[in-house]
Amino acid sequence: MAEDLVLESCNLECESNNQNHMTADMGSQQLVVRRGQSFTITLHFAGRGYEEGVDRLTLNVETGPCPIESSGTKSRFPVSDALQESAWSTVVDHQDGTSLSLLIYSPPDARIGRYTLTLEASTGYQGTSFRLGEFILLFNPWCPDDSVFLEYEDQRCEFVLTQQGLIYQGSLKFIVPTAWNFGQFEDEIVDICLQLLDTNPKFLRDQNRDCSRRNNPVYIGRVVSAMVNCNDDQGVLAGRWDNKYEDGVSPMSWIGSVDILRRWRKYGCQPVRYGQCWVFAAVACTVLRCLGIPTRVVTNYNSAHDTNSNLVIDHYLDEMGNLQKTSKDTIWNYHCWVESWMTRPDLPPGCDGWQALDPTPQEKSEGAYCCGPAPVKAIKEGELRLKKYDIPFVFAEVNADVVYWVLQKDGSRKKTIHSSIVGKNMSTKSVGKDTREDITHNYKYPEGSDQEREVFAKAELQKSYLTAEEKGVSIKIKVSEGMNNGCDFDVFAVISNNTETERLCRLMFCARTASYSGVMGPECGMKDLLNVILLPHAEKTVPLRILYEKYGSCLTQDNMIKLVALLFEYQTGDIVLGVRDIYIKNPDIKIRVLGEPMQKRKLVAELTLTNPLSTPLCGCEFTLEGAGLTQGQKTQELASPVEPGQEAKVRVDLTPQLSGLHKLVVNFESDKLKGVKGYRNVIVAPLPK
Repeated sequence: MAEDLVLESCNLECESNNQNHMTADMGSQQLVVRRGQSFTITLHFAGRGYEEGVDRLTLNVETGPCPIESSGTKSRFPVSDALQESAWSTVVDHQDGTSLSLLIYSPPDARIGRYTLTLEASTGYQGTSFRLGEFILLFNPWCPDDSVFLEYEDQRCEFVLTQQGLIYQGSLKFIVPTAWNFGQFEDEIVDICLQLLDTNPKFLRDQNRDCSRRNNPVYIGRVVSAMVNCNDDQGVLAGRWDNKYEDGVSPMSWIGSVDILRRWRKYGCQPVRYGQCWVFAAVACTVLRCLGIPTRVVTNYNSAHDTNSNLVIDHYLDEMGNLQKTSKDTIWNYHCWVESWMTRPDLPPGCDGWQALDPTPQEKSEGAYCCGPAPVKAIKEGELRLKKYDIPFVFAEVNADVVYWVLQKDGSRKKTIHSSIVGKNMSTKSVGKDTREDITHNYKYPEGSDQEREVFAKAELQKSYLTAEEKGVSIKIKVSEGMNNGCDFDVFAVISNNTETERLCRLMFCARTASYSGVMGPECGMKDLLNVILLPHAEKTVPLRILYEKYGSCLTQDNMIKLVALLFEYQTGDIVLGVRDIYIKNPDIKIRVLGEPMQKRKLVAELTLTNPLSTPLCGCEFTLEGAGLTQGQKTQELASPVEPGQEAKVRVDLTPQLSGLHKLVVNFESDKLKGVKGYRNVIVAPLPK
């Protein structure tokens, strides 16, 4: 009788498997593979090799703290003649003496997570069990049978593999791309993402049920949406919108997700202070891409937050144009969330594809601060009766009607005339290039079209439209060039009289600093003209000078100023409203790369910023990071103040770890200029062989 098989060692072939499974950028310290795709391990036996027909080999895979076969978290499968498409299975790949290579296949609906792998080897009646090691299993957008399958390679590259991107901020009329280091393959990140799943309340409540549902990207997306904020769990980020960030990090200062996720883990899953919508969205994007779900960050300009679900945002102004806090409904200058790509077998046909997920804590969904996944196609079609998940809330963000009321001195209120403003210029980074893709058409039909009216009828939304004939007297706010931080500039109220008769009006034209979430700050410019004469079919332009000495000290880190023009018509009693948010541009950071970028060779980045203000900048500091370019985050402080017109300049040593195209992402902070961003693409040549 043959002697027992004795396992000497097992090689999980991390380097080659990770390469084949598109996880090589995570390194080769651990095996990270994707479901629905086979991987190879090599067993080295002592004494004698494996003999078919004599030795029986069986593998065990287990995930989670209480693995159960019926829950899909445990599987036991023997070496067989052929791989199965819908179950864990293994076959002999090849044999070389005492070495045996096995091909292991995971089904395309396997639970994702960290697995232990064991071998049972039996000869005759006796058997021995050997622990082979651990591996991590992820979703697989390359596998046609996986529910996150994405057809085109350039999209898989952009939405799963690319570690840097652009997030769009600024304002509707001045869209600002901000570079972000997602860093989903950087050291520790995959382990942190799995820890995040194991910290979620559903896991703590019922570990077996939670782990058994981890084959479903809908479930995972919902968990991640809840766990990125900390409102009702041990989530990653605490949100703050009041400009008081002294006990943490200003949301404007972050330039990547890696530092945030590492801090969360390092300090025992305590929330990292502070995030706002783009930070929540970017961290969610990192986690979901890391787990293998195709994801992108999207920005909605003039985004409605409809707290009472009536699809109407009521705003109240006093007669001076000041916003009054009489409603919880708000319009955010912009709002960011993520879209993830997946099928929706839980919903009627037509709901597959991009799903909106919003990790910013706004309203509770099924008892938790999360939002989505809401099918983008269902949002466009106004399918508000579909229960899964939060479709009415996202529909309102892009479609709600906004009504501005002016509160009169006698206590009455009067409705203003203004044009539709919600859900504009919805933006995301283009595939494979640093340009903006407008995706508004994915969420809504063209304004005023028959299809839009049908959708609104289905959603029972009465939308107010303005036609040219109805306008009578209209007002627009225009701006000048050079709205740069530190400068004075002009803005203009342009009033048009579209009628046959002369009109006499009063114009209130006001500027106030504001946050991107719509909170108003102090006044920084004002004009009150009691007798504006408008000739028939004529236009009048009224300038308003905005002075740095007025806005500089009260500008928030969002760099926003809200302009409100109220026109009171004496003859008709109508009130015509013009509203515009303007973005005050920070100076550019110049980034020079000195030397030829080559993998694992040092090079130097020179960072320069010119002080545009009339006062010195103190406490100047550059921070930079970039997956593949830097080991973590690098910070460089300047010892002395930077005088007006002078340059803040530092040089930073880099050692690129990965070849290919990468982004160097930079943030500048000082006492008076905060959250100044810059980036540069760097092409790193591979190490010569």
